Order: sequence, then C-alpha cells, then structure tokens
Amino acid sequence: MRLVIVTGMSGAGKSIALKNLEDMGFYCVDNLPILLIEKFAELAFSDRNEHEDIALGVDIRSGEDLPLLGAIIEKWKANNYPFSILFLESSDEVLIKRYKETRRSHPLSRTGRIEKGIFEEREKLAFLRAKADEVLDTSLLLTKELRQELEKLYCGERKKSNLYV
Repeated sequence: MRLVIVTGMSGAGKSIALKNLEDMGFYCVDNLPILLIEKFAELAFSDRNEHEDIALGVDIRSGEDLPLLGAIIEKWKANNYPFSILFLESSDEVLIKRYKETRRSHPLSRTGRIEKGIFEEREKLAFLRAKADEVLDTSLLLTKELRQELEKLYCGERKKSNLYV
C-alpha cells in the first residue's frame, strides 16, 4: 500500500494528474479537509483497507488549515507510513495564460490580479515543495506527456494497458 499526496500550484495540472492516477488504479480523493487527512490515513493504512494505491489531492483551497499538513507529514514519517509527495508546478507566465484561457479566477485572487495570487500561493506552498519527493514542472508538458511522467513514477514494472473500452 502506498499513498501519494498530489499537490502544487493551482493550474499546474493536479486534477489531470489525479484523473490519470485513477486510470492507473489509484483510489483518488481530492480536496479532503486537512483536519480529516490524518483519520483518512489511519483508515488507509489499516488492515481493513482494500485499496493498494491511494492518491490524495491537496492544494491552496484548504485555506488556513494548510500549514497543519506539515505536522501530519512529520507524524507519518515518524510512523514510517509509505507515502510520497508529488508537487506540480508551472511558470508564472504559463499559469497566467492557463487562467486567461479558461476564464477562471485564481483561488487567492478572486477580485485582484492573477499574478498576486500566484505569488501568494507560491509562498504558502513552499513548505510542501521543500518536502516533495518529486517535483514536476508542467509548463511545457502536454496532457499525454504528464501521463507518461506519472507512469514512469508510479507504474514502474507493473503491467500497463492503454486499451480502454
């Protein structure tokens, strides 16, 4: 059993990564409140869990509780839980372009400038990036290339099937 925390910048491809991991057989949960993550992990690492691989999406939408994740991660390390952190990032220019193309607002700059929200998000997520086992820059990656990178990281020697019916 392994647990992967998928995190990173808003607009860097976390949702796409989670969908791809789900296609690879991971049980995926996105945006679980930080206060529930510890209990979720206890259940995931228990003998009653039937899922071999779990991916947990965590991002800036967690709000003021996000710093609590640092203590949870340290506790997991102390308990030798088999987990890793995947941090997805992208350049500011690419993130701004993606937000403008989708006409969505950045979670931290609903009424202000996107650049300000991106800067603030980078500051708040810096502790997660520092703890990450893998950092993927998606600035120049197509969706299929992101999938290939995820397969390299998380499928390894396992059988891969590209045929879906």
